[in-house]
Amino acid sequence: MRKLTYFVACSIDGFIGDPGGDASSMMAFVDEEMLGFLTSEYPETISAQGRELLGFGDVRNRRFDTVVQGRGSYQLALDVGLTSPYGHLREFVASGTLRMSPDPNVELIADDLVGRIKELKAEDSDLGIWLCGGSRLAGELIDEVDELVIKTYPQVYGSGMPMFGADFAVTDFALENIRTFDNGVLVRTYSRKR
Repeated sequence: MRKLTYFVACSIDGFIGDPGGDASSMMAFVDEEMLGFLTSEYPETISAQGRELLGFGDVRNRRFDTVVQGRGSYQLALDVGLTSPYGHLREFVASGTLRMSPDPNVELIADDLVGRIKELKAEDSDLGIWLCGGSRLAGELIDEVDELVIKTYPQVYGSGMPMFGADFAVTDFALENIRTFDNGVLVRTYSRKR
């Protein structure tokens, strides 16, 4: 069974974006050390365009071969003209509003989200599934999330989009690892307690 990993950036107070969904202020912390970590440990989480600009477009995926994101997260790419922001992965977008995919590499999930994620998890692959973003999406999929990788940036938002934006029962995870960076960023890895 493949793992569904919610790999996400958030503020100290647990927001993945401000009330409008903007998290661009966190980009100020993606310095040389942080970028080195991402490119060596999680290269597939950098957009296809970013990979090309950084000169590692042909690097093999290390952890994931599939990405799932919500409509709001996907809209950020569409707004800058990218219809397949993670073309090096199989891309799925959960959306009840998009009627047709704007790209052949992007499959829309309009209904039975949990069922489709269970199908993806049951596939035979050595690589996992990256839950890229979407506060509501993460809340809807909490029962399917096997691992959390939380990049906590040293900022307080005060309000905004929580990491999990839907009602759900308390879920326990076990801390596996904490990595600290000189700029104050923490990357914490948790696994679901079974």
